[in-house]
Amino acid sequence: MQATLTVLGSGTSMGVPTIGCDCAVCRSPDPRDRRTRPSVMISYNGRHVMIDSTPDFREQALREHITQLDAVLYTHTHADHILGIDDLRPLTYRHKPARMPLYAAPHACEFLRKMFRYIFEATYKFGGLPLVDLHPIEGPVELFGAHFEPVTVIHGETPILGFRFGSAAYLTDHSSVPDETLEKLRGLDILFLDALRYEPHPTHSTIGQSLKIVETVKPKRAFFTHICHDLPHEATNRTLPEGVELAFDGMKLEFEI
Repeated sequence: MQATLTVLGSGTSMGVPTIGCDCAVCRSPDPRDRRTRPSVMISYNGRHVMIDSTPDFREQALREHITQLDAVLYTHTHADHILGIDDLRPLTYRHKPARMPLYAAPHACEFLRKMFRYIFEATYKFGGLPLVDLHPIEGPVELFGAHFEPVTVIHGETPILGFRFGSAAYLTDHSSVPDETLEKLRGLDILFLDALRYEPHPTHSTIGQSLKIVETVKPKRAFFTHICHDLPHEATNRTLPEGVELAFDGMKLEFEI
């Protein structure tokens, strides 16, 4: 089944331009250097599944003319991946009488229920809530005829989720990738990896580290995301090997799901 992956956001937690920064990338006229917080949407068979709802989701949805969203998968509960949950509201109202399903690891479900108590507690009586149902991820998630397999990556010291779906996989916010996950990433047409910058970071991958993953699992094409303002788009792409490039907001890729 043919699918389209849309990069909603390709930036790090502070986004690019970064508030208060006057560096060359933050002042760049290249629209590919404008990076909202990291998220992708997978569209197939008239359905649309998003990975993470960032603080920039409203801007992303307006930019991409999103009028339908059928499910959201969460990688983890850091602010740059969840704070757009309230902006799901107008799209969830289109689901009536059903609710939009959200999926997260069991401990992440617990966090989301506490963080957004007004959404998930039935006692809230003032309306204006996202109409969502939260489901724990305890294995592969089957959504509208497609198979989303969770894979574990390490974000600093914390295990979080990435996802493989058909011939593509999306991994963000990782400082290391376990061997058992690398084995699940073989045979891909498209692989997204965290690549924050060149310099080491305690909780994120670098360009060099992610290139080693590409060399190991050998996808046909690799795209780096969760990018900070250290990496100018065009100049960085010129240094990358064939088949590897920086993602950018609004990028669209076709693949088999």
